[in-house]
Amino acid sequence: MSDLRIDVEGPVGTLTVDRPAKRNAMTRAMWAAVPGLLAQVVDDVRVLLVTGAGPSFCAGADIGELLGGDDGTDPMAGLRADNLAAQAALRAFPHPTLAVVRGHCIGGGVELAASCDLRFADEGAVFGVTPARIGVVYPPAPTRALVDLVGPATTKWLLFSGELLDAATALRVGLVDEVHPADRLGARAQEFAAVLASRSALTQRATKEVVTALTEGRDAEPLAARRFRETIASGELAEGVAAFAERRRPDFPWGGTARR
Repeated sequence: MSDLRIDVEGPVGTLTVDRPAKRNAMTRAMWAAVPGLLAQVVDDVRVLLVTGAGPSFCAGADIGELLGGDDGTDPMAGLRADNLAAQAALRAFPHPTLAVVRGHCIGGGVELAASCDLRFADEGAVFGVTPARIGVVYPPAPTRALVDLVGPATTKWLLFSGELLDAATALRVGLVDEVHPADRLGARAQEFAAVLASRSALTQRATKEVVTALTEGRDAEPLAARRFRETIASGELAEGVAAFAERRRPDFPWGGTARR
């Protein structure tokens, strides 16, 4: 769709929210399109960048649609379902994901960014989660994502107040991982994406699975043991050790995105 696009260049995919006239506010149709767009490129990329066109990352949901549902007792039901499905699809994407944040990252923008594995921002970025400004009860899934990133107290501060954090504060509390000048952010994101694409896809997949299991309170030992055996059987570990000894870039054999 024209307001949301996904492009692939080499091993790097880029999901772009492309509605700059509305500061990249997300419509229900845009949320609904996210899982399908991710499915289109899952077998073709090693890294996914998520960003916004123009000076803003995403200013949130299109507020004009919040009460547009058919169910009078819950007019946000359809929008909420599509919103949560988009976040879940982004969290479940099997490769490393990196939000590249410029300008406003508000509400649904924070949901997109928090659903990624990592977040890089420019120095002018501002972050906020604003349900208290309009009387929305924030769902558990994005609340949990915030708690995992910034802890209970900062999550409450954000949700209670609806106030904005500047980039420096977002870095300090753990909402973002790196902050760069605006003219440097894009290059830094591409550089880091290239680093990620050069590393072991099996290590990265296992890391995502183990971290998810741990944050959900599940036993990660069987999962880690299975993936470790896979490093032996696939030759991944042998290639990594050989490349280190020979001082060359490894050519890791485990790259098939269909592997689970």
